[in-house]
Amino acid sequence: MNKDEYFLKEAIKLAKKAGDVGDVPIGCVIVFEDKIIARGYNKRNKDKSTLAHAEMIAIKKACKKLGDWRLEDCTMYITLEPCPMCAGAIIQSRIKRVVLGAMNPKAGCAGSILNILQTDGFNHKTDIELISEPYHNECSNLLTSFFKSLRKKATLG
Repeated sequence: MNKDEYFLKEAIKLAKKAGDVGDVPIGCVIVFEDKIIARGYNKRNKDKSTLAHAEMIAIKKACKKLGDWRLEDCTMYITLEPCPMCAGAIIQSRIKRVVLGAMNPKAGCAGSILNILQTDGFNHKTDIELISEPYHNECSNLLTSFFKSLRKKATLG
């Protein structure tokens, strides 16, 4: 297992934690000098906040840990392609590199709908990498299973 796979696996653990508490299973870790400095998982339902995305939580923790809003030498590992809000925060925090577990064709802003992370005109661009199998499938399957379970509960309830 290479280091990208290792760190994405850590994000997957957090995604599972989010799913266990009833939130969309998305997890994120931020790495600086080959060490995890921040972790986050989706807490929108738990916190009743639109802002409680895995990436936003991890960025806030990483800034606190480094004592700066600039995360220029950091890599973010996310189980799902970021939404517009999170992509904007990634650009604003100047994260150098983002490794994605799965793309998000309905709301993704790292290439699916838009590519905010590499838009010309912004003062910062982020390198993007999509992780290979089996992690891509694992990230996708977490989401598919979660939403399938929600639909099943809705029809039974």
